Amino acid sequence: MRRLIVCLAMLAAALPVRAQPAYPDRPVRMVIPFAPGGAADVVGRILAQGMGADLGQTVVVENRGGSGGIIGSQAALQAPADGYTIVLHTLSSGVMNAGLYSNMPFDLRRAFAPVGLVGTVPNIIVVNPNVQARTLQDFIALVRANPGRITYASSGPGTIVHLSGHLLANMIGAEMVHVPYRGSGPALTDLMAGTVDLMVDTLPPYVALVREGRVRALAMASRNRSAALPDVPTAAEAGLPGYETYNWHAVFVATGTPAPIVARLERALRNAVAAPATRNRLVELGVEPRGSGADELERFWDEQFRIWIPIIRASGATAN
Repeated sequence: MRRLIVCLAMLAAALPVRAQPAYPDRPVRMVIPFAPGGAADVVGRILAQGMGADLGQTVVVENRGGSGGIIGSQAALQAPADGYTIVLHTLSSGVMNAGLYSNMPFDLRRAFAPVGLVGTVPNIIVVNPNVQARTLQDFIALVRANPGRITYASSGPGTIVHLSGHLLANMIGAEMVHVPYRGSGPALTDLMAGTVDLMVDTLPPYVALVREGRVRALAMASRNRSAALPDVPTAAEAGLPGYETYNWHAVFVATGTPAPIVARLERALRNAVAAPATRNRLVELGVEPRGSGADELERFWDEQFRIWIPIIRASGATAN
């Protein structure tokens, strides 16, 4: 019997080993946990094209908005951890939800593993063209003269867009009315239509709209002016020092995704962001490209948690 077992083992060893298919051998799904038309959607589609070219497979964008990014995140986590589903997180979905929701259906830090940081994006303060304010100081005076009558839109309660508007109201010492939407896209549509007055959102979707006069830029909520809109002053230059908020976009996978696959995705992200075609489009939109790997994103992610979670808790903001 032992001789038979030995012979069978030798026979098995002699048989050709069936090679595993190289990753990826089919399209990759990129879940964007926000509605179409917003900043994450714009950046995600540019990145998907660049990563797809490097991977040799189509990267299919799937928008799954709702609950500040939780619905899309859950959808991604329901897929196998095999690298064929990736997620484009932002500050809202990748950090702030952890401080805003007491009943989160998953632990962000444990559920997702970093792949790479695409870039950081300054926020811009914009109003619809009907608002009787051409500068930030004009707007501050308008709000103070009309407490509780000026509205600001957001992509949902507790998002960076919401808290940036809330912070602005606090800093100028005047009351504004928050109008939440299911994503930046619908909010922007109503801003342009004149339904709401103001929005503080990430820059990319607004560059062309500001240039075309469809919205009016009051200031950049950043330390430096943007190369995409060099004539727009910073909040400090416009008379509101200390007001600074920015967003970011980064790719994650479900924890448990094999390390070689994570490394392949990381390389695709780095190459995509470094490629002139992708990089130029991002810069034109106001994104400051980073193209970092998983290790740098891990450190950056830690820092973002240290900054924002205490702020959210101190503010008492919730999104339950």
